[in-house]
Amino acid sequence: MDATKLRRAIARTPLAPVAAFPKRLARVARHDAKVLRTSARWLLTSREHHNYTYDLTKLSRHHLAWFVSVVCDIPVKQVRAYLDEIESDDTLRQHIQQATAGAARRGLADKQVRYARRIGWYAIVRASRPTHVVETGVDKGLGSCVLAAALLRNAAEGHTGRVTSLDINPEAGYLARTAPWAEVVDLVIGDSIASIAALDRPVDLFLHDSDHSRAHERREFEAVESKLAPNALLLTDNVTATNVLAEHAERTGRRFLAYRETPANHWYPGDGIGVAW
Repeated sequence: MDATKLRRAIARTPLAPVAAFPKRLARVARHDAKVLRTSARWLLTSREHHNYTYDLTKLSRHHLAWFVSVVCDIPVKQVRAYLDEIESDDTLRQHIQQATAGAARRGLADKQVRYARRIGWYAIVRASRPTHVVETGVDKGLGSCVLAAALLRNAAEGHTGRVTSLDINPEAGYLARTAPWAEVVDLVIGDSIASIAALDRPVDLFLHDSDHSRAHERREFEAVESKLAPNALLLTDNVTATNVLAEHAERTGRRFLAYRETPANHWYPGDGIGVAW
């Protein structure tokens, strides 16, 4: 009996799992070894302790372009141009590097500027041209800068807009306190639910990125519903952890789509973007 016939014969017996164990063990070991190497390198070279930053894999970036293309109903080539636009914005990159280097929390921030899925936020803002963006959860203000950069590009093309950035931490948003980005950012410190209730103009794009508990995420989408402009976009940064936005979309008669990012050379499995429209 040749080797192929022998393997097939064993596969039909109770010995099959035992015979396959060495190959299965080798595959798991190779995977775990890669994760351990990546984790060890990150522990030695990164300063971050939360809100990790990283680049996307090439394939993940391709998938993100198609995701935005479908959501915003524009050609994928245009989306790729928007992604290139934010990644090649040297002025913004230099600002973030300099602001990080001079910040009180610089010991917990990496020097390298990496946007991850936020380039998708940028492309969505460029494509949808919102007049009023609201984001909850600011932290250092990296996302706020990305949103502001998109709004500034839109303004240069005749479509003005502003972003209202909500956070409960008075120290939040230090990256977004410098012109020209600060010129289109309204930083509001306080509870997000109360701040949403106080909004005095319609919201064209809403992004949840604050307290990631299911209850709070649900409360934010319920609170902003009466504030939304016609055809508003709802985004969540919590889509890999909850189904809150999908459930909200179903209740309110919207479509929903989710994208999960894949970080390049990072131990963290990544987050994603959920959109209801």
